[in-house]
Amino acid sequence: MGRPLLNRRLDGLGTTIFAEMSALAAATGAINLGQGFPDTDGPDEVREAVVAALRDGAHNQYPPGPGLPDLRLAVAEHRQRFYGQTFDPDTEVLITTGATEAIAAAVLALVEPGDEVVALEPFYDSYAACIAMAGGVRVGVPLRPPFDGLDLDALRAAITPRTRLLMLNSPHNPTGTVLTREELAAIAELAVAHDLLVITDEVYEHLVFDGEHIPLATLPGMRERTVTISSAGKTFSFTGWKIGWVCATPELVAAVRTTKQFLTYVSGGPFQPAVAHALRLPDSYYAEFRADMHAKRDVLVGGLEAAGLTVYRPRGTYFITTDITPLGFADGLDFCRRLPELCGVVAVPEKVFFDDTPESQAIGRPLVRFAFCKKVEVLEEAASRLATLR
Repeated sequence: MGRPLLNRRLDGLGTTIFAEMSALAAATGAINLGQGFPDTDGPDEVREAVVAALRDGAHNQYPPGPGLPDLRLAVAEHRQRFYGQTFDPDTEVLITTGATEAIAAAVLALVEPGDEVVALEPFYDSYAACIAMAGGVRVGVPLRPPFDGLDLDALRAAITPRTRLLMLNSPHNPTGTVLTREELAAIAELAVAHDLLVITDEVYEHLVFDGEHIPLATLPGMRERTVTISSAGKTFSFTGWKIGWVCATPELVAAVRTTKQFLTYVSGGPFQPAVAHALRLPDSYYAEFRADMHAKRDVLVGGLEAAGLTVYRPRGTYFITTDITPLGFADGLDFCRRLPELCGVVAVPEKVFFDDTPESQAIGRPLVRFAFCKKVEVLEEAASRLATLR
């Protein structure tokens, strides 16, 4: 064959770092603090709701393309309950196969070849793939250690006449940054001034430890230009169910749905009524979930600091970013590949979440991400193993 098999737009993407590191954990028996999934299930009553849905036979075939009506209603109720936003469940809510598909469908629907998409670095790796598949041009705006704020001047400078879309993730994976009201107001002003669309990835909306989560779509001028994305996996600790959603104007939802219907069409029939049940859990669930993760964050922060790493305490999510240079290492990818042998722990290098430019790689090279969504005893054992690095 005269040309490469893989579409050239996907050149350099290859296997995700999560697959590589999880395989390394399985092969070595190391504690996996790399991939972001909990090691315990969410609420029993939510799991039992799936069992009931499987047994009653009402949800074992294709659900409606936009998602079950009751789940769309539950999503709309959730937005009203926590943020005071009103969405029509029939025209302004779309159920997707996790937030990952929602992001893909939104980017493929809204970006044309040559359009520039501005994203905060480091970014979840699917962002880069989706922009590439759409033929867009990714423009990174780095978040820099100690990850205590957004460089608004750099964001302004990144916007050109070719900019079509901003992609925001707050609370931010992997740095734990939570954008402030002032930062979001400045972003909104830029979006309105330049007539930009915005995709917001808010999957960690209920995991803010310092500050508050403010949806960009609640700010003046942003309701009509923002595609808000979230999912059930991170909030209810059922990441394998892959139920996400989009909230936006009818016009934006129709555009995203046009693409989404040719990706998976539908998914997770029996999981959808269970997620509707989960979204209606009392406020006490959300408070206890956040408090539990807050305590786990502090356990792992203490262990990483005791191991000699520079630790950037996250304000949200369930990830901790560290700098490995105090331990005498310079490259996070090399460090993570050696870590199982060195002490029996797996983490994820952050350089793969940065653009392949000298400036971006210089920022990302020494950074390594650890997940703390694990049992306390697992985090304590990991901390004990990491202490041997020192």
